[in-house]
Amino acid sequence: MILLARHGRTAYNDEGRFQGRGPVPLDAHGRRQAFELADLVRERGDVTRMVASPLTRAMETAAIVASRLGLAPEVDPRLAETDTGDWTDRTYADVIATDGQAAYDRFRALEPGFGAPGGETFADQLARVLPAIEDARAAEGPDDVTLVVCHGNVIRLLIQHATGSLPTHEAVANVHLEAL
Repeated sequence: MILLARHGRTAYNDEGRFQGRGPVPLDAHGRRQAFELADLVRERGDVTRMVASPLTRAMETAAIVASRLGLAPEVDPRLAETDTGDWTDRTYADVIATDGQAAYDRFRALEPGFGAPGGETFADQLARVLPAIEDARAAEGPDDVTLVVCHGNVIRLLIQHATGSLPTHEAVANVHLEAL
């Protein structure tokens, strides 16, 4: 079984800013969230493996969870967040003001052929994320549960792929757990 977890909050999350693949660390609230996630996962008692995105915010979250579980997270670069190209470090409001609401809406809708200027399309992102999940499943034994610490759009894309529609919530909450 695969459990997806989004990293803890960052200052960029709080500010409504595109993080993309930038080295954005957790903020103090995000570190507390990561410890809460660690406690929740430890209480489950069934996680046997961890795989994480290499981005700072995911690795910080994974390290906190791993310390409580006694596991070493494996790093898979295919689990990195959407490359937001020229939108990286910009606020949502700034992008809407300069590139338009329609472009922002296409991004939020995970439109497969859409990518932020200079970034990757969601079709390309899904094409790299799916093999990472398939490899994580293939490495599991029959009773294993793998915790994948990753990002909001990674989780939304995987839910969309698995169910045929976007999650009903616009964004995945920080440290949200989702069974896949």
